[in-house]
Amino acid sequence: MDIQHIRNFSIIAHIDHGKSTLADRILLHTGLVSEREFRAQFLDDMDLERERGITIKAHPVTVEYKAASGELFQINFIDTPGHVDFSYEVSRSLAACEGVLLVVDASQGIEAQTVANTYLAIANDMTIIPVVNKIDLPSASPEAVRDELVAFLGCAPEDVYYASAKTGEGVEDILEAIVRRIPPPPGDPAAPFRGLVFDSVYDDYRGVITYLRAMDGEVRRGDRVEMLSSGKVYEVTEIGVFAPDMKPVKYLGAGQVGYVSGNLKDIRSVKVGDTLAQAESGVASLPGYVEPKAMVYCGLYPSSTENFENLRKALDRLALNDASFNYQPESSTALGHGFRCGFLGLLHMEIVQERLERESGLDLVKTAPNVTYEVLRTDASVTEVHSPADIPDPSFIEEIREPLVRLEIMVPKEMIGAVMTLAEERRGAHKGLEYIGGRRALLHYEIPFAEIVFDFYDKLKSNTHGYGTMDYEFLCYRVADLVKVDILIHGQPVDALSIICLRDKADIRGRKILSRLRQEIPKHMFQIALQAAVGARIVARENIAPFRKNVLAKCYGGDVTRKRKLLEKQKEGKKRMRAIGNVTVPQKAFLSILETKDDE
Repeated sequence: MDIQHIRNFSIIAHIDHGKSTLADRILLHTGLVSEREFRAQFLDDMDLERERGITIKAHPVTVEYKAASGELFQINFIDTPGHVDFSYEVSRSLAACEGVLLVVDASQGIEAQTVANTYLAIANDMTIIPVVNKIDLPSASPEAVRDELVAFLGCAPEDVYYASAKTGEGVEDILEAIVRRIPPPPGDPAAPFRGLVFDSVYDDYRGVITYLRAMDGEVRRGDRVEMLSSGKVYEVTEIGVFAPDMKPVKYLGAGQVGYVSGNLKDIRSVKVGDTLAQAESGVASLPGYVEPKAMVYCGLYPSSTENFENLRKALDRLALNDASFNYQPESSTALGHGFRCGFLGLLHMEIVQERLERESGLDLVKTAPNVTYEVLRTDASVTEVHSPADIPDPSFIEEIREPLVRLEIMVPKEMIGAVMTLAEERRGAHKGLEYIGGRRALLHYEIPFAEIVFDFYDKLKSNTHGYGTMDYEFLCYRVADLVKVDILIHGQPVDALSIICLRDKADIRGRKILSRLRQEIPKHMFQIALQAAVGARIVARENIAPFRKNVLAKCYGGDVTRKRKLLEKQKEGKKRMRAIGNVTVPQKAFLSILETKDDE
């Protein structure tokens, strides 16, 4: 295919604004999928995506489109996720494209993630084609949303397209705009082959399959290629495009998007953002991606220690397909051997855990998530702390710094007061307010990430009757008066239950955690002491009463000294048991501390 007749674009939008439905409609309109084969959310091939109704992974597709001018174009497009936790998927997709369709719901208007994705596209110097979708809804206000887009993007009203992905209205106009307004990809077809790896998967039979955008030259079956970062050289055994399933082709040329496989079994030799090039060609690496910064960490442990190696292999495979999380081995006195994993957000964490359990058949125990902190030691060294267990002794700590994020909240203008109150309760610093289209307001805050990561989004939805949306990005680390709260069960500290919080809230959080644990930990034959401690100071305590056998049941009468003797014997036995007894802590107790934030 002539490079002048190739168009590459991504579909970006806020969650649930109709990206996947519009992608479905493009597949039908171009004839790539027949009505008989079609199903809703055609590109969302993961069970989790269908169950939750969201896109988790970006999905590339190649279609052919005959324009009104009679010219035949090859269009490569990528349907991207809309949730903030999967913004890394969006950024990788944009690097493989020259333009984007910015889809906005005609009944909801511009949302927070719409703004964030637009800034990503502008930063990549991409052509933006705004589309007002769902114009068939009774509650739709397409003209008002168009005015919002015109004010936000600074474009002309005629540059905004109307569509209904459900009925197919406006899809032809959008396809014409794509071939007319998005430029052909740059690249030299005559140069040595060079491609950007934007994703990869592992197949038991074919090994690692790399998804790439060919930048220069062409690659054919039998060619020897090299991963420039790892230096791994292998022979190409299959080349193909996504139509929408994997379809082998003879070659991939400059500007095209497809996949390459070559019986490469070493998972660690492939890295998203790497350059795949013709072996020994001496070409330079392409600019890769900015490494994603994990914002939330938690421990993942197999429920059975026998499955530790299986969990390691499952994480290796999943990391190949999702480069936005990281992991490293760790051990816990309560849970044994496992992994400390870093995620972009709580939804990302939930999705990764579910994928591990479903795709690898593992039963996992997850510790309570926490954000990353920085600790300045007395020797002037700075350490990143991903777990409360890693906090050093207080005598070696100069200061603790918490992560600060830039938060953008989009709300209807009549709900500004409730949202400002919520943000200020969470230690947010107001930085600005702007109105978009006269109906909506965009609030700017700087706020500690620990204050929004757990339940802030739920509270935002409650306070705005479901209309509020938010987006955030990491800003910096800031000094805060933080302490580590240790949880002791039967006198023994349980590292998996420790938390980091503000000093003036340590006793409150400690009491709430112990109250939850008291409900979750079953009674034993001896009294169990639950304690919360900051350093050597106990700030809260709860007791779990023991089971007590009625040893006087067999006494029908007689001297009181006999009864006293039996009670003293029982008391001694319980004292001896308390000294040598072990406390069984159920798995759900490790997650009970999450619920304590809801009550504050």
